Amino acid sequence: MRNIRIWELALGLGVLCALILGAWAREAQSSLSEKIVRLHVVANSDAEDDQELKQRVRDAVLEAARPLMANAAGADAAALALEAELPYLQQVAQAETERSGYDYQVAATLAQAYFPTREYDDFSLPAGRYQALRVTIGDGAGKNWWCVVFPPLCDASAPAAAQTSLSTADAALIADKDGVTIKFRCVELWEKFRQITTNR
Repeated sequence: MRNIRIWELALGLGVLCALILGAWAREAQSSLSEKIVRLHVVANSDAEDDQELKQRVRDAVLEAARPLMANAAGADAAALALEAELPYLQQVAQAETERSGYDYQVAATLAQAYFPTREYDDFSLPAGRYQALRVTIGDGAGKNWWCVVFPPLCDASAPAAAQTSLSTADAALIADKDGVTIKFRCVELWEKFRQITTNR
């Protein structure tokens, strides 16, 4: 009886900790998502040449978006600037596609989208919904590329000071790659559970 009570207590504490961590993780991700605009480039297919094209289109879009982001005071202003210039950004991506010898049609949109936890060279981003500039090449059936257009954390030519657009707590959070990966897996699990129950 005593062993059962100890086991039940341990299980209860584990569930309670998971709930607290889940609530914290969702709140932290929600706060972070309000300060970030993601970039999502989707390749035509997984063929090697289509994947290489995706990288070239990514570079062209980042280059075109850089001056649009330079004076943005925050993520909302950045999103408005991107939305106003969607035809231009689509034209840039289309031109790069044609310059590379392909006749794929390219589409550029700005919308909320769900992203899984993602690790980059210097930081990680937790799973959750983010405002995103999405560039789809051709059929959009290939592996995609995710990063951040504001602040320009994934723009190799942008200064490291781009991270100053985030609070100290947010910058520390995404810099803790292992912490993000572990702590925010529960957000992914929660989202999957929510989708399963919603689809029933």
